Amino acid sequence: MAILGNLIIVIANILDIALTIYSFIIIASALVSWVNPDPYNPIVRFLYKVTEPILRPIRRLIPFRLPVDISPLILLLLIYFIQKIFILSLIELGYRIKGGML
Repeated sequence: MAILGNLIIVIANILDIALTIYSFIIIASALVSWVNPDPYNPIVRFLYKVTEPILRPIRRLIPFRLPVDISPLILLLLIYFIQKIFILSLIELGYRIKGGML
């Protein structure tokens, strides 16, 4: 059972790192959008390709239009919620399985 517990803990930590990296990518994309970037720049294209498929549905769900795009903020809050609820619950589950408390 210790192996299963360790596996769950490792998967949770990898998900946490991936979500943290993605949060930084979202922040970079939002910062780049404040200036008029060259759309052919490889970095700008990468940021757009990685963030736009997730930001687009969030923009459609927002019932009102603001002068500032708040979809990155909503996505960052969602990622934070996932990290604090889901990831921490997975880590706790892994420790319970590892310790034999389940």
